[in-house]
Amino acid sequence: MSAPTAATVPRRLVLASNNAGKLAELQVLLAPLGVELVAQGQLGIPEAPEPHRTFLENALAKARHAAAASGLPALADDAGLCVAAFGGRPGVDTAHYCTQFGYPKSDANNVRALLEQMHGLDDRRAAMVSTLVAVRHADDPEPLVASGRIEGWIARTPVGDGGFGFDPIMVLPDLGCTLAQLPSDVKNGLSHRGRAARAMLELMQQRWWPADPSAARPGQI
Repeated sequence: MSAPTAATVPRRLVLASNNAGKLAELQVLLAPLGVELVAQGQLGIPEAPEPHRTFLENALAKARHAAAASGLPALADDAGLCVAAFGGRPGVDTAHYCTQFGYPKSDANNVRALLEQMHGLDDRRAAMVSTLVAVRHADDPEPLVASGRIEGWIARTPVGDGGFGFDPIMVLPDLGCTLAQLPSDVKNGLSHRGRAARAMLELMQQRWWPADPSAARPGQI
């Protein structure tokens, strides 16, 4: 069987993640595509190893893994917090950050561990980075890649009840509040993942699901 082409890519995507927050955000952000986004856990797909040190390499590995296991196009996100005072760490280790300090893995413990490690530091600059990778099939030679980044600083105490991850301590300088204080629609418009998703949406509309796939035909220049 031949691999799917841009014109035949099914409008069902497996998300190479079991993070409910990511799934909910991406479902909203990619809604204009009219796709069904399914978490890999719903299909019985285990999480892929993430041995790499960059967001791009890990996202690509996760996307290929989910596509191979499901037979569907796959979308993967690798995102993290990059703290200037720590040389960009925790980076790709963001989700498990607290475990290196003896805490069980959880969003609350990640926040707690970071605030403890930054205690007394005046340089609190940080960036949230998201890299999205989409593949039509496991061996896709031309993955779609989109990135988003926002800069701010780390608050000294958590503020806000929305979002997930480090949102309660990521302050946006232009707004003077944390991501967790923003309504979800406003956050999606500003966040690193929102910026990456909008870029991915445009790429998918251009290359996978063009509005008029008959506009360019073989032999035309």
